[in-house]
Formats: sequence, structure tokens, C-alpha cells
Amino acid sequence: MRYRALGRTGLEVSEIGFGAWGIGGDAGGAVAYGPTDRAESLTALRAALDRGITFYDTADFYGHGRSEELIGEAFAGRRGEVVIASKAGLLPDGKHHDFSPGHLRRSLESSLRRLRTDYVDLYQLHGPPPGAFSDETLDALQSLQREGKARAIGLSARSPEEGRAAAGRFGFACLQINFNLLDQRAAERGLFDLAAREGTGIIVRTPLCFGFLTGRYTARDPFHERDHRGRWSADQRERWASAPERFAALISELPGQSPAQFALRYCLSYTCVSTAIPGMLTASHVEENAGASALPPLDEAERARIAGIYRQSSFFAGR
Repeated sequence: MRYRALGRTGLEVSEIGFGAWGIGGDAGGAVAYGPTDRAESLTALRAALDRGITFYDTADFYGHGRSEELIGEAFAGRRGEVVIASKAGLLPDGKHHDFSPGHLRRSLESSLRRLRTDYVDLYQLHGPPPGAFSDETLDALQSLQREGKARAIGLSARSPEEGRAAAGRFGFACLQINFNLLDQRAAERGLFDLAAREGTGIIVRTPLCFGFLTGRYTARDPFHERDHRGRWSADQRERWASAPERFAALISELPGQSPAQFALRYCLSYTCVSTAIPGMLTASHVEENAGASALPPLDEAERARIAGIYRQSSFFAGR
């Protein structure tokens, strides 16, 4: 496993991280990727650390706290070996937000209890819409940082434009953003250039595009009622399920890797990216994803071919 600096935070993280939304399962009626098995989730978390994965991204929203509880249980007695990032501000209904100082403080204190720790390494605002937070919000985060309850603060942005605006105004040391072979907006729209100039760490979420870049799904696969992918339009599922075929020729020229590893290598080929955080539900997912770190990043010529495929394709319904 290779390691990278997390922007200006002073933290070092594994370049493959663990996205912990999925392991939250459907606890409390949550919607993620359907039900999960507690023992299997704990096995996956511990296997990840054994493979050198040190960065774990969670949120109070994930499984209504279950994801945090599993991380706390998995790494009890090993806190110093892991870098834990959590988030707050997205309310349980998944539609509304609260970034008030009081809510952020209460949320962090609850997260710390579930995580069995007295600090998080990174505390992030969870997907704030424009205008949802202010200087008062930043003051509250900095207060938690001064108290030692959060070593660093950041933002999980919904779009590159919102990430750029927040970085420019509030100077977050790291930003989390969607980025993958099928969604290259963060590179296209200047967020990565800004991050490189400012030394902002980039956390890439959805590097496998909700699992579709693994090549394991078809548009006709049924999804559990608590799996958010089942709520997408048939058109969107078809576009993403068929997308791996567009990259098959390029992958075939680079033997010794799976489609998932190819997708992760693409994300890691951008030097401003600190870590990519695929979701992992099983130890076999961990083994495959961690293996991407042993492979070299894609070169400029390979990235240019990918960009050409992307420009000639329409991976989003309605665009």
C-alpha cells in the first residue's frame, strides 16, 4: 500500500481508503446498498487494516450511526493505526441539513461515543447546499479543532462548483467529491487544478461509480428495496451498466488488473488526489481494491484515451 499526504492537514493516509457508507446497511430504515451482515462488515474492516488501508470515511448519517459503531468496534485497541473521517449536517431523512454550531457539536460528541474515541482525524460538513452554512459554521468547526476533538476539518461537496466556492471562501484543507471514469467533472471544471495550486487534499468518493465500474452488474439486476440504486431510472442504470464495455479494449491492453483496479488507478493518476474511497462490504472487495495500489498510475497517453471515450459518451440520463 502506498500513502499520500491529506492536503495541508498534516495527516498521511493510504491512497486506497475505505468508504463506509455501505456497511451501515439498512439499520433504522436507512437506504444505502441494502442489508449487511455485522460479522462480515467487521471482517472487511479488519482485513482492510491488515492490507495497509489506514483511512476510513464514515458519517453519522450512514446506517443512522451503525457505520461508526462498526468502525469503533473493529478498531478498538488499534485507534492509533487508523485515520478516521466522519461527517455531520445531513439529517436522518436524507433531504434536510443542519449546520448550526449546536448541532455540529452534539453530532460530533455522539459520533465519538459510537467510534469509541475522543477525537476524529477529519470532520467534514456533509453535502451542504449553497448558502447552508456560514462563517459561524466555520467558527464552530475550528472551535472543535482547538479542543482536540477534530484534528482537521473539511467539506464533502455535492458538485465541483460548490467545492470550488467553499474552498475559495473558507479555505478547507481537504475536499471530498464524486469522481470516476464516468464522472470526470472535478477534473474538467477546475477543482483539481485549484486543489493542486492550493495544496488542498482531494478525497475521491464513488471511484467505482456505485459498483457499476466493477463490471458485475447489468441494467436488469434487481436491487433490494433499501438499495438506492434501485430508485434510479432504467435509463440511468442502463448507461452505467453498459459503460465498462467502452473501456474494455483499453483494459485488455493493460493485463493483470480487474476493471475495478483499472478504475481506481485512473483516480489515483491525479496527483492532487490524496485517497480514493471505494465502498467495501466483504474481505474479497478489500483484497481486490487494495491491490490497485500495487499497480502504477495511468500515464498521460492512457488518460488521454480515457478522456476521449468520456467526451464521446453520455453517461448521465438527461444530459
